[in-house]
Amino acid sequence: MGRRLCGLALAGLAILAAPAAAQPADPALKGLAECAGVADPAAKGACYDAAYQALEQQVRTGELSIIRRKEAQEAQRGAFGLDLPSLSLFDRAAGGEGPLERVTDELARAYQDGGGRWVFELKSGATWRQIDNEAIAPRPKAGAAVEVRKAALGSFFLKVGEARGVRAKRSE
Repeated sequence: MGRRLCGLALAGLAILAAPAAAQPADPALKGLAECAGVADPAAKGACYDAAYQALEQQVRTGELSIIRRKEAQEAQRGAFGLDLPSLSLFDRAAGGEGPLERVTDELARAYQDGGGRWVFELKSGATWRQIDNEAIAPRPKAGAAVEVRKAALGSFFLKVGEARGVRAKRSE
């Protein structure tokens, strides 16, 4: 009797869980998901055609955007260091790895501003400014490898080649 009751309880849970599992990941896919339950092959084909047309219309009008993982990773990398919380949508699209913790690039140009702090222009177009007073030796040269990683309290640590790293802030 106990096994039968346990079996019925498990079957009941499976039935309750089934509709939740059948729900699409995004409401835009609801029409396609509903077509999966259509038994008649001709009606199922017509259902999929209509659902595809509705989805295609949403993409065409800009209501829905499809982002490829590579595009999300490039956007995530391009925005690294900028305070743009709305770009967190790329974290999931980039492969579920979460936000970037570091990027590497190549130094295009480095110079000191009027206050003696370094400005680093990278090949990717990003510009970083030194925010501490640490000396950098040897002098940064174009073509050197650059690594920027997240540091404590929202700051960043920038290292050019083998030189000692400095705290930096993204300006462009």
